[in-house]
Amino acid sequence: MEHMDAERDESGLGSRAPGFVKASRPLHLSWRIGVFVVGLAVVVGGVILLPLPGPGWLVIFGGMALWATEFVWAQRVLRWTKRKVTEAAHRAVDPKVRRRNTVLGVAGVLVLGTLIALYVARFGAVMPWSTGR
Repeated sequence: MEHMDAERDESGLGSRAPGFVKASRPLHLSWRIGVFVVGLAVVVGGVILLPLPGPGWLVIFGGMALWATEFVWAQRVLRWTKRKVTEAAHRAVDPKVRRRNTVLGVAGVLVLGTLIALYVARFGAVMPWSTGR
C-alpha cells in the first residue's frame, strides 16, 4: 500500500519541456540551464522583496514554480508546500484553533499595551519629530 502511494506521488514528475527540446540532449541541457537561471533570478528577486513592501513570498513561489517545470526536486518541494498550506488552512478553520488564536492575540495585545503604558508613565511620551515650539 505504501509503495503504491509513493508511485502515485511520483506520477507527473519530470521535465515539461517541449518534445523537440527533449529530443536533443544539448538543447535540453541548455533549456534546463535557462530555466534554472530564470528561476534563480525570480527567487532572488523574491528574497530581496521579503524585507521590503511587496509580495516576496509570492515571487519566491513563482520562481519555484518555474523550477518545477524542469526539476523533480522543485516539484517535490511545491507538492510538500501545497500539502502543508492546505493542512494549515484546514486547521485555521477549526473552532478550537480559532478560539486559542483569538485568546493568544488578545493576551498579546494586552501585554503590549501594558508595557507601552508603563514605559510612557516612567519616561513620558517624546515625539521623535519637532512640533514647532
